Parts: sequence; C-alpha cells; structure tokens
Amino acid sequence: MTIDFNKIRIFIRPGHTDLRKAVNGLAVMIEENMKGEPFSGNIYLFCNRERKLLKALWWDRNGFWLSQKRLEKDKYPWPETEEEARELSAEELSMLLRGIDFFKAHKELYYKKVS
Repeated sequence: MTIDFNKIRIFIRPGHTDLRKAVNGLAVMIEENMKGEPFSGNIYLFCNRERKLLKALWWDRNGFWLSQKRLEKDKYPWPETEEEARELSAEELSMLLRGIDFFKAHKELYYKKVS
C-alpha cells in the first residue's frame, strides 16, 4: 500500500456514519450523499456517532482499500455540518489522526486595505 499524497485528494463526510457499512455501502454513500467518485483514487473519511471510530475508503488501481482506526481514549475532532467539512490536505489528515482539532483553528485573514 503506497499513497502518493501529491496526486490524491482527501474528503471528509461530516456528521456521523453507520460504520457497520463496508466497502459497498460506503462507496454508495460517496456517490449519492457526497456526490463523489469512489473509483477516483481519492480518500474518503467517515466517523461514527461516538467519534471514536474512523474509516477511510479509497480505490487503488484494481481494488478498494478499507482502513479503520479506533481510539481507545478521547474522540476525533469531527465536523457536524457541510460548511465545516471540506477537502483536507495531507497535513490536516495527519493532524486528524493524531486528534488535533484544526477545524477550530484560527482562520487566515485577508484584507484589501487598512482604512
């Protein structure tokens, strides 16, 4: 398993997902709910209601990878609404997997003039 983070995109599904679903169920959610393409090679992330279980689904040339991580302590920071959800960078994915809540981090400000 090798993932070139320079060539893929990472998408997060906000809110909770029934993680009893396996590859087929999650792929249908990607198509219907997220308007994504499961065979694109992009990574799609899902989290359960308790925010202790995370699943990642992605297509790798000739089959799907389904990865799962369960936290034994604490919870994943996870967006509840579409406005909070967005495409993640590889750095943000790394922070998410370590439990760092970058969703509430200060946003960069842009100004056009001082007065």
